[in-house]
Amino acid sequence: MPADEFRGYYESPIGLIEIGGDERAITSLYFVEERREGGIASPVIERAIGQIDEYFAGQRRTFDLPLELIGTEFQQQVWRELLAIPYGETATYQAIADRLGNPRAVRAVGAANGRNPISIVVPCHRVIGGDGRLVGYGGGLWRKEWLLRHEGSLLV
Repeated sequence: MPADEFRGYYESPIGLIEIGGDERAITSLYFVEERREGGIASPVIERAIGQIDEYFAGQRRTFDLPLELIGTEFQQQVWRELLAIPYGETATYQAIADRLGNPRAVRAVGAANGRNPISIVVPCHRVIGGDGRLVGYGGGLWRKEWLLRHEGSLLV
């Protein structure tokens, strides 16, 4: 987890979320067990907290936040593909590899997906296995399932 200059917290229905960043952009969003000491929220963090609250209340489907995604060029390509997956839909690791023009990069796509530093906003939870199974989510598969049900892309 990066040492963000600013951070704030949001108590979501599925656990505590820590949002980090600087005065310009959000750099991290993770589920955490507890709040860290110190740290103050910036206007950008406060805006992110408000949008996350609207998302969990079912009032927001897209986010309008400045993001700073720090990673390799390949990771950033994958994360841009994640941002293109619409609310209420899913994509497979294979489909993302295909869109990147490298159908053999399925495992690399999975690794990049797992290193996504800004969960929910960069919707790594919308990526599923080729057989439709829920696989791989840093916040736990139960949270991935909850998020997909919340968005209506996973039926009861």
